[in-house]
Amino acid sequence: MTYRENTKVVQIGDRVIGGGHPILIQSMTNTKTEDVAATVRQIQALAAAGCDIIRCAVPTMEAAQALKEIKKQISIPLVADIHFDYRLAIAAMEAGADKIRINPGNIGDTGRVRAVVSVAKERGIPIRVGVNSGSLEKEIVERDGGVTPEGIVESALRQTAVIEDMGYDNLVISIKASDVMFCVQAHRLLVQKTHYPLHVGITESGTLYSGNIKSSVGLGIILSEGIGDTIRVSLTGDPVEEVRTAKLILRTLGLRKGGIEVVSCPTCGRTQIDLIGLANQVERMVADIPLDIKVAVMGCVVNGPGEAKEADIGIAGGKGVGLLIKNGEIIRKVPEQELLMVLRSELEHWNQE
Repeated sequence: MTYRENTKVVQIGDRVIGGGHPILIQSMTNTKTEDVAATVRQIQALAAAGCDIIRCAVPTMEAAQALKEIKKQISIPLVADIHFDYRLAIAAMEAGADKIRINPGNIGDTGRVRAVVSVAKERGIPIRVGVNSGSLEKEIVERDGGVTPEGIVESALRQTAVIEDMGYDNLVISIKASDVMFCVQAHRLLVQKTHYPLHVGITESGTLYSGNIKSSVGLGIILSEGIGDTIRVSLTGDPVEEVRTAKLILRTLGLRKGGIEVVSCPTCGRTQIDLIGLANQVERMVADIPLDIKVAVMGCVVNGPGEAKEADIGIAGGKGVGLLIKNGEIIRKVPEQELLMVLRSELEHWNQE
């Protein structure tokens, strides 16, 4: 049994996490939440890309109130991200947030935290206790001589205990850091001390290039150890890219099925077509095709058919011509410029065979 299979079950809107349920993908809007139209457009695009849960920043009362209209126009659960002002958390829940993210340590005194917990309890809304390496209590940092995995775990459990002592345990925990191995070690420590479902990710991981690498390495290790119930790939860029990467991480680890997997060779001196361009075109083309198969894109008609044997279907390019391959067998030879079109046609009619 992995940690994830033994976690407490928590319902977020119409989705369920914990207790071995599938790992869900989360992202966060980067629009102004007060701009309902722009925020809804982005959430709809994220949902279409495969996002399961969306989080919106709620820095103002106007943003909290905007959630009511946003909720009417989206199909996935919405999490309100709150810092400092407990009144925003209450307003967000009253506006229909399916979950709130707070750090009790920066909400204020016990009375303010209690007011938030009271509304959450009344409405059955889960609370995500979120702590990151930049928000540790000063006393912990001074005691440990800096930020440590042990310190971030202690902080998260302290904040969780504050809410538990108020008689509420409908909780999710997240502990994040930008240092990959720090984050891995912190999660390994945390799962020995709690039964709550965890939201995992590498925070402030960077741009599309560096952020994807850091997130893939960090999440790959954490998820492979049976840790994590929801994930977010944090990127400085289009949130849709976060979702695409998260889906690929889960599929690569065998934690999610569905979607076409594209494999392609790295090119070499035998390549006589624009394989890089072709592989990218194929990857974009198959994004909207709901099949659970493997597609190979090879740049050499000499070795292509053999290399594509493990794929369900593939194409191999040569000088001006290309081969269509199914289950390791060459079934058609077509002009190079028709390769993409022929492949798409085969995929669109896949289930008719």
